[in-house]
Amino acid sequence: MRPDLIGAEGFLRNCWYVAGRSEDFGRTLSAVTMLEEQIAIFRDTKGNAIALEDACPHRKLPLSRGTVEGDNVVCGYHGLTFDCTGECVIAPTQLDNPPRRAAVHSYPAEDRWGFLWLWMGDPDKADRDAILDIPNFDNPDWGKTPKGAMEMACHYLYIIDNLLDPSHVAWVHLSSFAGAGTDNRPLDLEEIENGVIVSRWVLGEEPPPYYKAMLPFGPTCDRKQHYECRLPSTAINMSVYTPAGEGGAQRPVSPNAFVNISYNFITPVDANRSRYFWFQHRNMHAEDHQLSQRMFEGATMAFNEDKAVLEHVQTGMANRRSAYINLGLDAGAMRFRTRVARQIRAETSAD
Repeated sequence: MRPDLIGAEGFLRNCWYVAGRSEDFGRTLSAVTMLEEQIAIFRDTKGNAIALEDACPHRKLPLSRGTVEGDNVVCGYHGLTFDCTGECVIAPTQLDNPPRRAAVHSYPAEDRWGFLWLWMGDPDKADRDAILDIPNFDNPDWGKTPKGAMEMACHYLYIIDNLLDPSHVAWVHLSSFAGAGTDNRPLDLEEIENGVIVSRWVLGEEPPPYYKAMLPFGPTCDRKQHYECRLPSTAINMSVYTPAGEGGAQRPVSPNAFVNISYNFITPVDANRSRYFWFQHRNMHAEDHQLSQRMFEGATMAFNEDKAVLEHVQTGMANRRSAYINLGLDAGAMRFRTRVARQIRAETSAD
């Protein structure tokens, strides 16, 4: 995918995207837009998430403007009633002859890792085992931050660009993730089965402000920046800190290492907007809830710094009057975009 045609080929659909945090959805109807599709979400009487096309087939009033009755959704215009599969089960004005074509699309839904995931493609191809695995999620020795969510007024691939770019922290995140060596050390690029990894080790330097107080060693350390993105739009950013002299690409992970993994889930809303969800997972200080809150607040501040930059990037690229360039640091993002475009073409050809 040429970056000047960003988004021109649409979105990957036969995959899972995060609709929101699990606690965001209850017995009342919530309207969500994903991949330019309007979806109404609620929970049935057993607590299962139900996701239906947000448009009554009669005059396309959003179902989210209706009500939930038991396990059914009742349209707020003429009372057409739809079950959890999207079939019309009651048409009050013609009880003996419900319209055969009165049905709405139903999206496979799954609660996993505290988030609600929707399958946006062919329901018959939905594979619940394809949802990202998170090792140590239930390990009591690992600590978690609260789950975050924010809107970004930019195309989701600009967010992916950012999440495959360890260098930007040296200028955008001066008070949090920046640190010695983040501005100019060479990057390693690796392609994996369903994504791309950009990484590097920074050896024998002071840690950045965000991590300094968390480390049980110092004042210098070895640090790995691991920036990984998987199709369709999941980023796994891992920070590994070891005592100075115990890190490096050719060594196994030190038993003394502090590991913090930021799981980032980006859901396209449309070509100009995205939703960003995340939480962080660390291998130390599991019961330190104050630390978890501080980490959450620090990450939120940093992601708002990203948001400010990327929303200007969206505007600048959309209204540019001169050519732009790519830098060497964009290699990972370009590889990922190529993978996305190739997969979209494969889906389109299959359809």
